[in-house]
Amino acid sequence: MSRQVFLFDPPDRFVAGTVGLPGRRTFFLQAIAGSRVTSVALEKTQVAALAERMDELLDEVVRRSGGSAAVPAVAPTEVADTGPLDTPVEEEFRVGTMALAWDGEEQRMIVEAQALVELDADNEEDLAEAEERLLQDEENGPPMLRVRLTGAQARAFAKRALDVVNAGRPPCPLCSLPLDPEGHVCPRQNGYRRGA
Repeated sequence: MSRQVFLFDPPDRFVAGTVGLPGRRTFFLQAIAGSRVTSVALEKTQVAALAERMDELLDEVVRRSGGSAAVPAVAPTEVADTGPLDTPVEEEFRVGTMALAWDGEEQRMIVEAQALVELDADNEEDLAEAEERLLQDEENGPPMLRVRLTGAQARAFAKRALDVVNAGRPPCPLCSLPLDPEGHVCPRQNGYRRGA
């Protein structure tokens, strides 16, 4: 079976968003072009890491180009996307690995998200070899979402993604663990329940 690649070059919309209540949210990347919609699920930490690395890569592109690259220093308000995910949100796959690259010739950020794959191996050496083979197999690898963004689109994506990550449950002022609406058992209070 050949690899399924969901390519958006360029997307009309590429955002990170959630479904569910804080504390029980499922995070998604959603790419849209015309009537095509692709949604892939991932962890909150993956969304945060993607946004942070994207900003770092864009900053490096600006630095190396001496400011001549078509990359804004901050997310432009005219490309900001604060709307909800398009519904219904139908998960194509759960993300296992992600990659970022900058295409200097076309001045585009390339975002790749590959499906999570379970590998059977007897030892760590076999597992590492299987992972390497899988990553290099362009024709038969796991499903992949590939999106090509302008510098402005990438900045806007990163800002929104960090806003989505930070919009969850507020942290406990004592231990910094997330507070549930009904409170939480705070380790700094020797296990006493702390209200929200």
